[in-house]
Amino acid sequence: MSVNSLGVLLTHIVLLSIAFLLLIPIAILFIECFAALLPSRRQTVSPISRPRTAILVPAHNEALGIQAILTGLMAQITERDRLVVIADNCTDETAAIARSTGAIVIERQDADHRGKGYALDYGMNYLATEPPDVVTFVDADCIMQPGSLAKIADWAMATNRPVQALYLMERPTQPQPKDAVSALAFMVKNLVRPQGLNRLGFPCLLTGTGMAFPWALLRNVKLASGNIVEDMQLGIDLAIAGKPPLFCREAQVTGLLPQQEKAAKSQRTRWEHGHLQTLIAQVPPLVQQSFQQRRLDLLAIALDLSVPPISLLAMLWFAIASLTAIAGFLGITWLPAWVLGIEGLLLLAAILVAWAKYGRAELPIQTLLAVPLYVLWKIPLYFAFLIRPQTQWVRTDRDAANAPKP
Repeated sequence: MSVNSLGVLLTHIVLLSIAFLLLIPIAILFIECFAALLPSRRQTVSPISRPRTAILVPAHNEALGIQAILTGLMAQITERDRLVVIADNCTDETAAIARSTGAIVIERQDADHRGKGYALDYGMNYLATEPPDVVTFVDADCIMQPGSLAKIADWAMATNRPVQALYLMERPTQPQPKDAVSALAFMVKNLVRPQGLNRLGFPCLLTGTGMAFPWALLRNVKLASGNIVEDMQLGIDLAIAGKPPLFCREAQVTGLLPQQEKAAKSQRTRWEHGHLQTLIAQVPPLVQQSFQQRRLDLLAIALDLSVPPISLLAMLWFAIASLTAIAGFLGITWLPAWVLGIEGLLLLAAILVAWAKYGRAELPIQTLLAVPLYVLWKIPLYFAFLIRPQTQWVRTDRDAANAPKP
């Protein structure tokens, strides 16, 4: 075989291998989005009595909007429940405002250990002297919709498993085109894909807020860490231990996308760098555990986690599709390009189906036209991951004009 023929063969093998590797996350996304169209597996639970619930709200300098958040939560608790705010390294009036709503406030000062995980661990230690039946985590900038707190607490108590409420983002008061695309991407990740997994009978990942846990599941779990996606890691750890999270579509918690460009980039960097770091570190162990424990649900979680953010997936597809097209025009091989063409159709179909079923009412078709601009906006974020990935927890700056109102 000549050197030229060998080079052509190696190029064909490499491009085809890359194309089939990319097919895995695209096919998983396609399956999840179309599975969300299946008939609902809606379940109801009827606990003997409302579980004693403690709601932990970690808060770092949340004076701008915490009053509205806590007022909404106070309206959903009973005399058997406790609403506990952890004022974590605060330098503003967060603690005083929280106390004015009737919430229990505990204050923590530790400049060397910052992050949501440390705050939640501090709150768990406080609750340990009089443990509740169920503990719920709610972020200090997220609104728990009426009735949602009881739903996830009841589910957690009845199933003895973690329960994740639907977590969506609203666009800011003065939205830009990319904000609509960001809301769509968030909806696909936190509504469509978990809904698809649920209708296939599989668990979901935890998404950060609106989460309920039976006390016994968390009492020996280490929460104190600076992990920038501590919720995702917690869900994986509990799944491996035999308690994978359940998705509760009937309960909802809502956050607000940041108005300021700097805050939006900071928030997205933390989320997506954390997702990618967890993907790289946790997918192999999850696959291994799924075979060792002979558990299909762990394999489903591993495959779901293997799907990178959709904008990154689209970038990867475009770059590889361009390379395979060049190879085809040079006469090397067209097969990888055909495979990538099919993958592109699957990716487009998944996004269109998700939008048509779940986003059409609030996100007009023009939203999809802004997708290329959104992808371009995020290119520096992914280059930063290659050069210097974010590993430390950084709080997203709040905007007074965009803060929750009572």
